[in-house]
Amino acid sequence: MFNKAVKFATEAHGTQVRKYHGTPYISHPLAVAEIVKSVPHTEEMLVAAVLHDVVEDTIVTIDEIATEFGSVVAELVHFLTDISVLEDGNRAHRKQLDAEHNSKGPAGAQTIKVADLIHNSTDISSHDPKFWKTYKGEKLQTLSLLDKADASLKARALDQIGDF
Repeated sequence: MFNKAVKFATEAHGTQVRKYHGTPYISHPLAVAEIVKSVPHTEEMLVAAVLHDVVEDTIVTIDEIATEFGSVVAELVHFLTDISVLEDGNRAHRKQLDAEHNSKGPAGAQTIKVADLIHNSTDISSHDPKFWKTYKGEKLQTLSLLDKADASLKARALDQIGDF
C-alpha cells in the first residue's frame, strides 16, 4: 500500500515543486514519512504521511483517498488537511482554525502533523528567516493542541524551535 501511495501522490502532485529547492514536491511527503518511521507507527500512518498534502494541494478528494486506500487512511488525511479558506479571515485566524481541526484527529494524524511541522521548519528556518518568525508562532500554537501525538516526536519538534 505504501508504494501505491507514493505513485498516487507523485502523480497527483504532478509538476508541483518544493518551495526553496525546486525539487519535485513528492520529496516533502516522503521526508515526512521517514520522520514518522522513527517512532511507533502503522502502515496506514506511513501511507497517510505520503498523502497528507494531496487533498489540500491537488484536485484529489477525501472520498478518492477512501476508495483507493481505505477509511483509516482517509480519516488520517482528513485531519491533516487544512480546512480554512481565505474568507475565514486573516492568516492568524485561519491557522487557529486549522490547528483546532488537527487537534481533533487521532494520535496517528497528530503524529504525522508533528513530522510535517518538523520537516517544514527545517526548510523555512534556513531559507526564509523573516517568515520563520511567523511560522514559529504558528508551530507552537499547533503543537500545544496536539495532545495525542507521539511524545518523543513532539519533544523533538519543540527542541527544534530552540535550535533555530
